[in-house]
Amino acid sequence: MKCVFLPKIYFMEEKVAAFQKLLEIMDELRAKCPWDKKQTIATLRYLTIEETYELSESILQNDLESLKKELGDLMLHLVFYSKIASESNSFDIKDVLESITEKLIHRHPHIFGDVVVKDAKEVHDNWERIKLGEKGNKSVLSGVPSGLPAIVKAYRIQEKVSGVGFDWEKPEQVWDKVLEELGELKEMVETGAVHKRKEDELGDLIFAIVNYSRFIDVNPEDALERTNRKFMKRFSHLEEQSRILNKPLHEMSLGEMDIYWNEAKKAD
Repeated sequence: MKCVFLPKIYFMEEKVAAFQKLLEIMDELRAKCPWDKKQTIATLRYLTIEETYELSESILQNDLESLKKELGDLMLHLVFYSKIASESNSFDIKDVLESITEKLIHRHPHIFGDVVVKDAKEVHDNWERIKLGEKGNKSVLSGVPSGLPAIVKAYRIQEKVSGVGFDWEKPEQVWDKVLEELGELKEMVETGAVHKRKEDELGDLIFAIVNYSRFIDVNPEDALERTNRKFMKRFSHLEEQSRILNKPLHEMSLGEMDIYWNEAKKAD
C-alpha cells in the first residue's frame, strides 16, 4: 500500500520545495537588492496590473509556455506583497494561504459540507449568498471593484444580482429588452436629443447586450476582444496590399478597400 502513495507524496514535496525556494529568493532580494528593497505595496501596484494584462495576453493567444512564465511573474508579486507586509507584522504568506483556504472551504459547502447542488449555477448562486452573509459585505454589489473596465463591470454586476434571484427568466425576455433599448437609442438620435440622452440610451443598450450574453453563455469581454483582433488582422491585410500597390490607404476608394477586406475575411 505504501508504494501507491509514494508518488503523490514525492510530487507534493517537490511543489513545497519549489515554493520554499521562491520564498528564500524573495527574502534574499529584499535584503540585498537595491531595487527590491525600495519597493512598497503602492509601487508594486502598477507593475502587478501590467503583469495581469500580460497574463491575459498569454491566455488569449493560448500560449501555454508564455502562460507558465506569466503565472510565475504574478506569483512573484503575491510573494512580494506578503513579504513587505510581514516586515510591519501585518501578515505574511502563511496568513494569505490560510485565508484563501478558509474562504474556499466556507464557500464550497457542497464539497466540504452537506449542501446538495444540481449544477454550476447553483454553486455560483450559493457563493454569492455566502459572500453576502460574511462580515463586511453589506451589499450584493460590494464586491464589484470600481476600477473594472465597464463591460467587465456590467457582467459582474449582472452575475451578482442574478445570484440573489434578480434576473430574467428566459433569454427571449432579455432579447426583447435589447430591441427595446435599440429602439430608444434610435429615437434619441433621430430626434436630435442632447448628448447625455444619447449616451444614456447607448449605455442602456450595451448593458442589455451584456445581459443577453450571459443567457447565451458568451463572455462579452472575450467576444469583443475576438472581434477586435479579427478587425485588426483584416485591416493589417488591407495595409499590406496598400504597400504592395504603393498606393496610400487614403487614396483608395471604399470599393478597392472592400476587395482586400473581403480577401482577409475569407482567410479567417
